[in-house]
Amino acid sequence: MNRVRIRYLYPSVLFLSAVYLLLLSTPQSAAEALGAPEEQADITVGCLYPMSGRAGVLGRDSVFGIRLALKYLEDHASPDSPRLRILLGDTKSKRSTAATLASRFIEDEGARFLCGVVNSSVAIEVTSIAKSAGAFFIGTDHASSRLTGEFFHDRYFRVTNDTRQSMTAGALFIKDYFADHLAKKPLRISYLGPDYEYGYQVWTDFREALARFGVNYEIAGVLWPRLSEPDYSHYINELIRQKPDLVVNSLWGGDFVAFVTQATDTQLFRTSRFANFEKGGDYEIFAQLGDKMPLGLLLASRHHNNWPDTEFNRWFVDEFQRKAGYYPSSGAQGAFTGIVAIAEAVKNAGANYKDLAAIEQAFEQLTLTTPEDPAGFQSSMDPDSHQIRQVMAIGETVPDERYPPAKVMLGNWHIYYPSELESGLTKTE
Repeated sequence: MNRVRIRYLYPSVLFLSAVYLLLLSTPQSAAEALGAPEEQADITVGCLYPMSGRAGVLGRDSVFGIRLALKYLEDHASPDSPRLRILLGDTKSKRSTAATLASRFIEDEGARFLCGVVNSSVAIEVTSIAKSAGAFFIGTDHASSRLTGEFFHDRYFRVTNDTRQSMTAGALFIKDYFADHLAKKPLRISYLGPDYEYGYQVWTDFREALARFGVNYEIAGVLWPRLSEPDYSHYINELIRQKPDLVVNSLWGGDFVAFVTQATDTQLFRTSRFANFEKGGDYEIFAQLGDKMPLGLLLASRHHNNWPDTEFNRWFVDEFQRKAGYYPSSGAQGAFTGIVAIAEAVKNAGANYKDLAAIEQAFEQLTLTTPEDPAGFQSSMDPDSHQIRQVMAIGETVPDERYPPAKVMLGNWHIYYPSELESGLTKTE
């Protein structure tokens, strides 16, 4: 293992060691806590993230994001700012573990807020618990649009992009990027997504968006590998056999790294254009693949370390790197925004921190500046869907060594504002 790799992994090793020691020394009924002590806190928030397995990096980065949010709130605190107590729980990407932790935070620790959750199927489990308990659930990383659809409830709010927004941006990108091809014939598209809730919803939202914007396309094939699939060779060979103009892939995290690693030695990236409009452009992908990351892939994520070039985003990325020793994945920005949003909504609701109806109304009217907002734009909550409205950025992998150990980043940006993404939508959709 080279020195660069060791330096990148070292903070993670320290973090895992600290968590392990904490588990050894912490009673079963307690949880790791950040922020205000229990006796001084105005609000208790129970945060749920995977901190082990292929999705573990997103959970560990989210904890660093929460620490940055608490520092940011401390530096910008006004006399009426609420004091937050943050409890952390490792879901291990399992619904049963997340359900147990969520119930414990609410019933034993007095939490009126839950936040986090990476996996969409786990988030559906957690949102039902929050609904039953009358608690708020602030989504910071999962993306299935079903959370603001059939599983919607008054106290669920999501502060990062969902699958409908990202796949709508993808459809607009295709209409623009392949305009010359589409003027002559349909675009042949193959889709490969994880065989669970998230993958199915991405596919549904993508086809709805293509239809909404009148994109002329044909389906060359659809493939559903399981989560944590160790060997993608069968799927890669099938995609090569289908010969699509464009492969749309919705794997994420370690699964996407494994797929790209195994596909790099084949002709897939030479015979078809390759896109991932959800999480393929996450920095953790670039960091893990290094110089093995192919150029020319069409990718997006929920936060980019090199876009937008604003003072706030530079502060967030640099401060994270200074404290963690490496650059953040998108999960960190989601967790950061979730905690800042809770503090802002509670403050806006007034001094009575137990008035949950007032907090709910404040959340519906929430506007705030986040690290992923370009200059002159503020994120805002849609009061009808409780989904935050943000700008989407899709780029192409290009050489860029400013954020080691990554050797490529995204460039050649295509930017889509909410007014474009919501074009043609009705209240009933």
